[in-house]
Amino acid sequence: MYIPHMVPYASPIYFIILMVALLPLIVSLLLRGKRIGWYQSLITVFFLYISFGGKDYRQGIALIVYVIFQSILVWGYHQYRKNKNQANIFYLAVFLSIVPLIFVKVTPFMDGQNSILGFLGISYLTFKSVQIIMEMRDGMIKEYRPLNYIKFLLFFPTISSGPIDRYRRFEKDLNEPPAPEKYIDLLGSGIHNIFVGFLYKFIIGYFFGQVLLPVVDRIAMQHGGISWGLVAYMYVYSMYLFFDFAGYSLFAVGTSKLMGYETPPNFNKPFLSWNIKEFWNRWHMTLSFWFRDYIYMRLMFTLIKKKTFKSRIVASNVGYFALFLIMGIWHGLTWYYIVYGIYHATLICLTDAWLRFKKKHKKQLPSNKFTHALAVFLTFNAVCLSFLIFSGFLDKLFFHNFLMR
Repeated sequence: MYIPHMVPYASPIYFIILMVALLPLIVSLLLRGKRIGWYQSLITVFFLYISFGGKDYRQGIALIVYVIFQSILVWGYHQYRKNKNQANIFYLAVFLSIVPLIFVKVTPFMDGQNSILGFLGISYLTFKSVQIIMEMRDGMIKEYRPLNYIKFLLFFPTISSGPIDRYRRFEKDLNEPPAPEKYIDLLGSGIHNIFVGFLYKFIIGYFFGQVLLPVVDRIAMQHGGISWGLVAYMYVYSMYLFFDFAGYSLFAVGTSKLMGYETPPNFNKPFLSWNIKEFWNRWHMTLSFWFRDYIYMRLMFTLIKKKTFKSRIVASNVGYFALFLIMGIWHGLTWYYIVYGIYHATLICLTDAWLRFKKKHKKQLPSNKFTHALAVFLTFNAVCLSFLIFSGFLDKLFFHNFLMR
């Protein structure tokens, strides 16, 4: 029987197959409060096959090689960590864990072609692996079960674009399926997530991305430079980016809940944020929290411990710029991703300065519904400008027009 290649959550056929495949798991959780372990493994292999097989079989091979490599690496570090805890070995393990991702990101920049090591979702799997190594070093993960680790990496509802779960939380759900009465709530919530995801991705996201975006793209390109068409593109692209990605995330979270896993949400009304720090607490939350916990906080601890800077404010600002530069470069080695990272780091540093000033002068500064609405409006526009940079459209607009002259 021929099984077509399908991108996760990209077509109605995928959802039909998904619902049919999940039905035995749903019935088992409703009636017995238990998962059918072998069956979950079977459908995992099946969905990985239709996502990474067929014409994308090279991605499937790369995924298999990657999982074997990471499993051996994490097992080796766990064996070492039982008796020793040298920093150099820890840094080496982290570096080796991200080497495949580095190759994937650098290869297109060097020779213009995608790396043979690349596959959809390699970034998110790398974040999971690095997380486990770091928590082993901290003593938060004391036992390593290779099979659970592989199940964590290859959890198919979230494998391509997140959300990024935490290993200890996932393992708890893996070992302790929800009781039937709790699962009923999860089931209802999961179905709701999926239906809202359809609204976001296939209706609103489609309207902004497939209907409006080509129109404003053409208008902006015709006018060239800064124009109302460019402003329209900024807002339309921002709406498309949110509804498309939030819709995908809702599918992933909803599917996870149908399987009895409480995968954390990725978005929480980000365009209602009243400053840029609050925005990053609401936008792509699992990614921003990962960067915060595993990069920013560790960098800050090192800078403060070694007294690299006399001022904690300076150390914090340096940490923000390092964090968002890494985040920008992670998206790709292009000028607009790097500028996107610098832009957000600058906004956060300015926000911190404003919050310190506001705290000192809170009696002199008004605080009411109007000022809150103004803060939301300014933050929304600042974020939309960052998404315009992120989109790469400015690169096409200015450099394309320059080359055409």
